[in-house]
Amino acid sequence: MSITVTPFLRNVLHADALISGAAGLLMMLGAPLLSPLLELPAQLLFWAGLVLVPFVAMLVVIARRTTVSKLMMIDIIAINALWVVASFGLLLSGVVAPNALGIAFVVAQALAVAVFAELQFIGIRRATAAVAAA
Repeated sequence: MSITVTPFLRNVLHADALISGAAGLLMMLGAPLLSPLLELPAQLLFWAGLVLVPFVAMLVVIARRTTVSKLMMIDIIAINALWVVASFGLLLSGVVAPNALGIAFVVAQALAVAVFAELQFIGIRRATAAVAAA
């Protein structure tokens, strides 16, 4: 089933791409500076940032479409949810020992991603409701 990429959903996808892209660049390019500041491994920051590159590209491509499969949108929400779970899992695992600023960094970006997942879910519901009402 395809859904229409409504202006709301398009804006959410663009905002997710913008914020994720900025975070990815910050983590990739700023890893050597952020690592001692946050007490997070530079390699972790770099690779986490690099992983965002194809995700951002996918968001931009989908945001430019007029329709998208509902399954694709569910996949995007799932990817965002996995990022949130992995972020909190990393903090709870003991694998890293960030300082308070590092913990705040991980929590803040995880919460931002959770907000995007929720907004994307709302966007799917609105698009589906619009089709059902028509």
